[in-house]
Amino acid sequence: MYFLQRIIINALVFLATAGFFPQYFHVSSVWVSLIAAIVLGVLNMVVKPILIILSLPITIMSLGIFYFVINGLMLELTSKLIGANFQFSNFGAAILVALILSGVNLVITNHYKFK
Repeated sequence: MYFLQRIIINALVFLATAGFFPQYFHVSSVWVSLIAAIVLGVLNMVVKPILIILSLPITIMSLGIFYFVINGLMLELTSKLIGANFQFSNFGAAILVALILSGVNLVITNHYKFK
């Protein structure tokens, strides 16, 4: 159930972010945002732990700031897998969406204490 809640939250954040920053981020429909959220969830379970372990030295040296670059890379990879219906204008836009997504997930997770 937690995975499904996280997927819905991420899909809503994708839609809201695409609405606020249409020049940086494009999502063509609600269904594309749901598919992108599912793909991002699977990538976060499979690929992200490997990237975190490989980039641990630079993450420690940057005091954790590089973790947002990893989140941006996950969003870019999601964009490449989804195609033209889910796009970022550049890598900076992906990092911006990663920051927003992380902040919203932090607030909602702390507020509702999903288990």
